[in-house]
Amino acid sequence: MKRPPLTKISSVRELVTNSYHAAPLKIAFRFLRGKEEVSVTFSEFYHSVEALGAALTDMGLIHSHIACVGDNSFPWIQTYLTALMGDGVFVPLDRDLPADTLTRLIRESDAEVLFCDAAHRDMLADKLAQIPAVKCLICFDLEEDEGAFLSFSRLIARGATLPKTEYDSLRSNPHALKLLVYTSGTTGAEKGVMLTESNLVNCLYWGLHVSRVLDCGLSVLPYHHTYAAVCDILVALYTQATLCINDRLKNVPANLKRFRPSYIVLVPAFSEHFYDMIMRGVQKKGKARQLNRMIRISEFLRKFGIDLRRVFFKSILEQFGGNLRKIICGGAPIRPEIGAFFDKIGITLIGGYGITECSPLISGNDDACNNFASAGHRIPCLKWRIDSPDENGVGEICVSGDTVMLGYYKRPDLTAEVIRGGWFYTGDYGYLTPDDQVVITGRKKNIIVLNNGKNVYPEELETRIQSVDYISEVVVRGIRNSHGQDYALSAEIYMEDAGGRSEADIMRDIRAAMKEEPSYKQISRLLIRETPFEKTTTRKIKRNA
Repeated sequence: MKRPPLTKISSVRELVTNSYHAAPLKIAFRFLRGKEEVSVTFSEFYHSVEALGAALTDMGLIHSHIACVGDNSFPWIQTYLTALMGDGVFVPLDRDLPADTLTRLIRESDAEVLFCDAAHRDMLADKLAQIPAVKCLICFDLEEDEGAFLSFSRLIARGATLPKTEYDSLRSNPHALKLLVYTSGTTGAEKGVMLTESNLVNCLYWGLHVSRVLDCGLSVLPYHHTYAAVCDILVALYTQATLCINDRLKNVPANLKRFRPSYIVLVPAFSEHFYDMIMRGVQKKGKARQLNRMIRISEFLRKFGIDLRRVFFKSILEQFGGNLRKIICGGAPIRPEIGAFFDKIGITLIGGYGITECSPLISGNDDACNNFASAGHRIPCLKWRIDSPDENGVGEICVSGDTVMLGYYKRPDLTAEVIRGGWFYTGDYGYLTPDDQVVITGRKKNIIVLNNGKNVYPEELETRIQSVDYISEVVVRGIRNSHGQDYALSAEIYMEDAGGRSEADIMRDIRAAMKEEPSYKQISRLLIRETPFEKTTTRKIKRNA
């Protein structure tokens, strides 16, 4: 099917205005307010953003650094787009940060306005003296102003009565700081990534040249992360898709059935969880052999152009609401067997590669040519190269182009470490295939250098080990000798249910999964955890925690 053409945009204001004029009565957002389901049209959304913008403009705050912290919610999105359409800077903050870290980042970001939900208002109530630069505090959940906190709904109601001309006339320098995102990845102190409006709209526009979304999405990932803020929220607005808001992770299964989305933007950890959930259910019902038989029949019929996947696997697809056709996956490599499985049951799993410093998209698989073993082709506005490749072509991935950040906020030293000669050094290692796709092998900071001179990328081995179906999580590390040199490898694993297997049984299964790996990549020691690993809000394991 031929794709409709994409319209180039130059600003977020143009993006929101276009969606309002193109589909004013279409549902833009669906979410739960208590037990009541709420639907908001593109027209209603546009006017609510205008009202909030008018109120902040009247208060002299629209030009400020505007921080926001809270669970995923419709007010969070309203605040985000209000700030991006103004001429200030939006600062999304991780909802899971402890109070001391949160207040420090509010100070370091030079925020003068803070939006938050009730949980964070309570958290910050006795920390207000530590953020003296904040002139205005707005709480999403207050019906009336209370103490130092203003009511979000009352602020919008006030803004609805004010003139909109001044707010509507605001324009940002497209190449100046617009979005300040604090990220530390899985290790290290927080760094403020400085993104421009040009970064955001280029990532949005050129990313859609690689893969499109469908008509209705479920929004799951935390909004403070650029993956959700750009590839979920802004993409849905641009394409006039309906975005259904999932507030907390525990509500994902119920909201899949309630909202029945056609697509969802995730990280691989979620896809792996879905896969494990399906396989556990099949095995519990004793239907594993039946499923494999149906897959063989379905794949045979597909060779002749007969696609009955959504008929054969209807009971599985109903667990995701029945309409799910695409999972867009980024943040880490996808295990190829999981991508292949979802394809066989009628859900396209599209893998990509990105990093916050690139707004965040670098590459993605194309809908028409989906390679589960790679992270796809670069988006058209970027160039890339491999720095200092080894004999296998593996080296650090470097990119340049329209989505690369300005640098780290107030840290020219850190900026100079990663942006050199016009290239951004991602810290990720990988190689380029003959048809210019990228394959990620691991993070530079995670590489294990053995005393025989061999480099080991632990993420590659972890992917192999996780193909053992009962191993839920794994981290591979080096084993050091008395001289502090890594001479062998250990695997620390977590299993939700070991099924009575002994350590010898588990090691045998791991070795079977890694039989194609050379001897220096084999696991010599096994550590078994009783609890899951500590993770970031995008479900990445904190390797050094």
